[in-house]
Amino acid sequence: MKNHPIRIGLALGSGSARGWSHIGVIRVLEQAGISPEIICGTSIGSLVGAAYAAGKLDSLELWVKELSWQAVVGLLDLKMGGGLIEGGKLVGFLRKQLDDQGIEELTKTFACVATDLANGRETWLREGSVVDAVRASIAMPGLFTPVLREGRMLVDGGLVNPVPVSLCRAMGADVVIAVDLNWDLLGQRKRLSSQARTELVPTTNGKLNGLLARLRPSNWMNGESQALKAMPSMLDVVSTSLNIMQVRITQSRLAGEPADAMIRPKLSTIAAMDFHRAEIAIAEGERAARHALPMIQELLG
Repeated sequence: MKNHPIRIGLALGSGSARGWSHIGVIRVLEQAGISPEIICGTSIGSLVGAAYAAGKLDSLELWVKELSWQAVVGLLDLKMGGGLIEGGKLVGFLRKQLDDQGIEELTKTFACVATDLANGRETWLREGSVVDAVRASIAMPGLFTPVLREGRMLVDGGLVNPVPVSLCRAMGADVVIAVDLNWDLLGQRKRLSSQARTELVPTTNGKLNGLLARLRPSNWMNGESQALKAMPSMLDVVSTSLNIMQVRITQSRLAGEPADAMIRPKLSTIAAMDFHRAEIAIAEGERAARHALPMIQELLG
């Protein structure tokens, strides 16, 4: 067998707003001279992975660090059919940021995971529009509307493959570095920021205000014996239920399809919609990557 350079794959897991920590992970790897050739993502991992593969990570980082809660809400276009958010505003923004020329034209090999809503099958998106693929991969059930692609109704890839190690292998990676964003979520007390709990969204639409209030992270207490001090918000219920599912599925998938190196940021204090807390998430991604770096360097020789 002929010797060939090691092809490094990076599997970026799902995790909603916790996904900004992927940026910190990538920064540390690059600074250490580790530049993955194959990038695979699920859900928010697909968004960050696509920006990285397109050479637009700097632009993405600048944007997410400037996000306020009001800016996050400004990207939402509420709809009551198939999901609360249509995603048109977000898609339009991503098209401008990524200069979408197709997955085949990206500077790094890229693919992402979605789920076929009709039969529950894992779907690998490896060609065509980058933004359309990412939009399908991030379509969290109940929050984002599904995406119709080639006759299939697609939703969030985290339902079937929260950390896409298997996809990296299939794309030709010899060594896979994986990032699991959800490993520490279960049984943790949620310590959400006071800003996230109390900040109001200025709008004259009473119905919209009511819906946004139900979407906001609440200060409900998790894992305590006393009565709940506040009922969880609608998003809390959906996102926590998905967290339970993704943690269990991730454990099962990684047991049968282990990564060569695993990076696990501690992100239990960041709620699903805390997209305005990017600096905290990125810093934690950097910390976790530095912790794992000696093992990764030894692995790569």
